[in-house]
Amino acid sequence: MASKSLKKALFSFVSAGMLCATATFAAAESYTVDLSHSFIQFRTKHLGMSWLPGQFNKFEGTMNYDPSKGPEAQSINITIDTTSIDTNWADRDKHLRSADFFNVDEFPTAKFESTGYEGNEEGGTLSGNLTLLGVTKPITFEIKKIGEGADPWGGYRAGFEGSFDLKRADWGMDYNLGPLAEIVEVSLFIEAIKDK
Repeated sequence: MASKSLKKALFSFVSAGMLCATATFAAAESYTVDLSHSFIQFRTKHLGMSWLPGQFNKFEGTMNYDPSKGPEAQSINITIDTTSIDTNWADRDKHLRSADFFNVDEFPTAKFESTGYEGNEEGGTLSGNLTLLGVTKPITFEIKKIGEGADPWGGYRAGFEGSFDLKRADWGMDYNLGPLAEIVEVSLFIEAIKDK
């Protein structure tokens, strides 16, 4: 009959093996966002007569993606350089960087960190926390996969798109542009490369 110490050692060994197997099963493949093929764009109404579009030229992010691991293993984190805002008009961009809007001197970055995903490999609902102007609030929006596969340079890529409506005042951005400019439509087009 095995001694208590031997039984304890065997139990520890088996338990460690099960934990390792579980971790391997749960972990999804890691990806890095390709800035040269990704876009974070926005638009809002201007006086009800036209759209005023813009984008952030600098951001970075990481993604965990592997449909075989289930929805709970999928995630994405994005950090945006708010100083890189670009609406194709220098004076307007300077105003948007001021304390009236993004206050980039105090808050040079905005962040999105996902907290959950419901759906399949083709698309679903992404939940997460958006931090803007030092305020963190949960948001939920629909995303869908654009495509995935090997690229011509020996890598593997996956691309997604999603959009949501952001109410400026919810994050303390209450500079008066009229009621039609209270809502900003944000669109994300993310292409990421699997880490080697």
